[in-house]
Order: sequence, then C-alpha cells, then structure tokens
Amino acid sequence: MSVGDAEARGESLGVPSGVRRVFAPTAGATRIVLVRHGEAVCNREGIVGGRRGCTGLTDLGRRQVAAVTARLTASGELGTTSALYASDLPRAVETAELLRPALGDGAAEIVQEADLSELRPGEADGLCWEEVVERFGVPEWDVEPDTLIAPGGESWTTFVTRASGAVRQLAERHPGELIVAAVHAGVIESTVIAFLQLPPSVTRRGWARIVHGSLTEWEWVPTESRWVLIRFNDACGVPTA
Repeated sequence: MSVGDAEARGESLGVPSGVRRVFAPTAGATRIVLVRHGEAVCNREGIVGGRRGCTGLTDLGRRQVAAVTARLTASGELGTTSALYASDLPRAVETAELLRPALGDGAAEIVQEADLSELRPGEADGLCWEEVVERFGVPEWDVEPDTLIAPGGESWTTFVTRASGAVRQLAERHPGELIVAAVHAGVIESTVIAFLQLPPSVTRRGWARIVHGSLTEWEWVPTESRWVLIRFNDACGVPTA
C-alpha cells in the first residue's frame, strides 16, 4: 500500500494525531449528503420560488441532476443510502425523484420535509425580484440579519436556525446511517454557518457559490457532538449549459 493510499484511508503512518489532517471515517457516525436541486424555472426567470413561485426544474436542471445520477450510479458511492429526503418545494422533490435510482436499492420513498425548504418569502412569493424591491425594499442581512424579507416571510437569522436544525434532526433520526436530502443553496449555506460556527465576518455575501446539482456531505459524530465537513460544493460532471 502506498503512502497516498494510506492517507486516503486515514491511516497515520506514524504521524502524531495532533498534527494529522486526514482521518478515517468515524465508527457509528451518520453521513448526510445534501444535494442542491438542479436549475429551476424560478432561478432562470428571476421569480421568488416559494410554494407559489416554484414550478420545478428547467430542461437544463433535469440534465444536471441526470448527470449526477449517472455519476453516482457508476461509482456506487451512495449505494448504502437508507433514506431519501427532499424539501416540499417542487424543484427539490423533482431532484430527489431523478436521484432515486442511484441511491440504495433505487426505490426509496421520498420523504418531504417542509423545514428543509429555502427561506420562506411570505408576500414576496411568486413575484419577480424587481417587484420585491419595489414593494418591500431590500433587507441588508449583512447588517440586520433579523429583518424579514417581506411581510409573512423569514429573516436570515430565523432561516439559518430552522434549516440547520432540520438537518440536525435528520442526523438524530438516522444514527449510523447514510442519508441523502435534495435541498437548496440556502439550506446548505445554513449548515456551514451553524455547524462550523462561522462568525458574521466570514459569512458576508459572496463567500460561497453553491452550484446546481452539487453535493455537500456532513458526518455527524454523536459521541463527540461534532460535525465534520466531508465535501462541499462537489459538482464534478454537472453541466452548466
């Protein structure tokens, strides 16, 4: 076995644990793979995509998820998936349906979870963004994260707490298992902020561009009450046009 093979498996080769950066998977840990949905019609058209505004994926979005599914089928890397979740928005549900053949036995029930949805837009739902700005203004979430996006909607603070909490509940529900969830860029961003406890100075706008169809994977280690980020924004093989 080469040094590279050993490092990939997390073996130390005598490297002291205090300086080691590559570790083996933790026994008993839960793995959660968050897949951002493919390009949606609301993304392409500039529409706020809540329950009213979301009408599912574009043709490109379906091709993006199909490419991910083909890759996962070939690699078998998520073949031991025991549960498949999605937010209750059409673009996420459609993404989960396209992913399903590459996960576990290919016939997993898709469990929809409302708390895995993107930030709830309230009265902005279904409007184009120009209308949102005209009616409600633009919240400066870098400065005032508790401001609602629109009447009846969420603030950034409330959203991060709700979305990251929903992912945490999945980990607690499936100890020691591998699960997959089709979600949204904001949900993925929320987990990074909450689980890595990033300060506001790090999470200002522009810090992450989460790609349609990308995979972000977390490991939850219950014995140590900690999260390990395994991969982030993995979009290998996903078409952009």
